[in-house]
Amino acid sequence: MSSAVELPPPGPRGVPPLLARLVDDAALFPPGNAAMPDAIAAHLEMRSSNRAAVMGLFLCPASRLPELITELIKARPVKPVALSLVIDTGLGGVPKALSIVESRTELLALRMVEMPAPSDVDDQWLERVSEFVPEDVIRVIEPRRGGPDWLESIRKVAEHGSWPKLRCGGLSQQAFPTVDEISDFLSVVSTGGVSFKATAGLHNAVRHTDEETGFTHHGFLNLLVATARSLSGGDVREALGSTDSDALAKEAGELSEAAAHAVRGVFASYGSCSLAEPVADLEQLGLL
Repeated sequence: MSSAVELPPPGPRGVPPLLARLVDDAALFPPGNAAMPDAIAAHLEMRSSNRAAVMGLFLCPASRLPELITELIKARPVKPVALSLVIDTGLGGVPKALSIVESRTELLALRMVEMPAPSDVDDQWLERVSEFVPEDVIRVIEPRRGGPDWLESIRKVAEHGSWPKLRCGGLSQQAFPTVDEISDFLSVVSTGGVSFKATAGLHNAVRHTDEETGFTHHGFLNLLVATARSLSGGDVREALGSTDSDALAKEAGELSEAAAHAVRGVFASYGSCSLAEPVADLEQLGLL
């Protein structure tokens, strides 16, 4: 079952297909925790910048929808903000949240709904998600990593036509998956014809260790290259573990347009609380 994301062609501002709409705006979420007025102002400013084509959806918790709408009324955007609604109110809160969004289509265009999965990802729960979320809206579900059934839960999510979510970091060392775990995840999604979304910890392009926390962060460029290798039979673990920014950038830059589209058909997007950092890294590496 395919749920590959459709990507825009490279635009006149020089954003290649591999990077188009890659970075979703998660400014409201940790560790950024931006205030709503600041997050909206920055998002609308980026939307009109020469790097706008790198930016994807604006992420907002369902519990903060009224606050978002209030700020958008003040900001008066020229076109609706493309929204990913992050469900933090439980599955039962989905219909009300969707109703609120649908009542303000002049301000918001719902593109995606994201939610954590329960500890037991069963077919009945997944069917309820499908019933609640309209067919033209992408469903993203995050099974809990760490248990013996994690990869099986990823398969179930994909079989129900939703995108699995891969959490790549957080506020503790345990929140960061290992290279082997990400490699196993990529093996499941790349052979299953399904797109996935990543989140957390991917602020920078290349794998590195944070000097303040001591946590080793995965890089979104590592993940792009690893996805390419998973589709072509290459060494996925080496790509995930590499800190050679020049080699990773060279490999990514040499992907054909068809290969780039195939990669993004699997690794569809990721959420970052900063848009400036990913863009700065890509510019420094010569990919933008």
